[in-house]
Amino acid sequence: MTSENLPPVLVIAGPTASGKSALALDAAGAFAGTVINADSMQVYRELRILTARPSAEAEARVSHKLFGVLPASEPCSAGRWLRMAAAEIEAAHSRSSLPIVVGGTGLYLKALTGGLAEVPDIGEDIRAEARTLHASLGGEAFRAELAKLDPEAAEKLPAGDSQRLIRAFEVARATGRPLADWQDETAPATAPSARFATIALIPPRRRLYAACDARFDLMIAAGAVDEVKALTALGLAPGRPALKAVGVPELSRHLRGEASLEEAVGAAKRATRNYVKRQLTWLRTQGAGAWILSAQYSESLRPKIFSFIRRFLLTVQ
Repeated sequence: MTSENLPPVLVIAGPTASGKSALALDAAGAFAGTVINADSMQVYRELRILTARPSAEAEARVSHKLFGVLPASEPCSAGRWLRMAAAEIEAAHSRSSLPIVVGGTGLYLKALTGGLAEVPDIGEDIRAEARTLHASLGGEAFRAELAKLDPEAAEKLPAGDSQRLIRAFEVARATGRPLADWQDETAPATAPSARFATIALIPPRRRLYAACDARFDLMIAAGAVDEVKALTALGLAPGRPALKAVGVPELSRHLRGEASLEEAVGAAKRATRNYVKRQLTWLRTQGAGAWILSAQYSESLRPKIFSFIRRFLLTVQ
């Protein structure tokens, strides 16, 4: 089978509040699609409000997969997500449905189209050591510790990228070899055998910030505080990814009496803006090959975007 005849997968990427979920919903309705989540926090069932998961009405309109499928007690690695996503993409193709992968987690999107290195399993003891060390030292000092094990990763990764810093530390600590060594000797492979087209929504930063602030206010009105209260009542082990979702640490401080609601909301909005900055950086540096739209999704853009999708689908028939 030539690459032109491989089954299609549409990827919709973008930062928080860029309108990518609305675009995925509209595209799925127009092109008989299945929406597949590629957001690392939307996989957790306890975090519907704070992760802005699709509404029940949206889920009733078109098929949605990998949203709220895991309990917060179970960490979801990029590898685990990739296996689940590959299965859902294959299932969609078997139903003659267009897989529409949507999300803002760069590592997941990169894994989908470029594969993951086969790194040996890391023991929970080393994972716990890495998380504890990062929490005690902070980003800059932790990166200095990483430099002793993996100088290349420490030089490339910013102090604020805790997820990848910790991952690099875990691999080097467990295997005695830098993560790049494993990646270099492992041939990349796409999860499914498919042809990909990526649409990246990258609105102006100020507009994004305003949209994020407004959306967080709506989350508070919709019961975000109670959602965090229910999550913390589960007594999850420290370091579980769900506890790091934007808004959870900030509202947890409010629930513990360490901050007023106003202070917690302000801190959560700042954390959201910082997250958006990281998403934008990833899209601009790692999003090669994507069709970039420098705007939030709106109904006025639908004809232009749908024309792009139609042309993509014609190349794979």
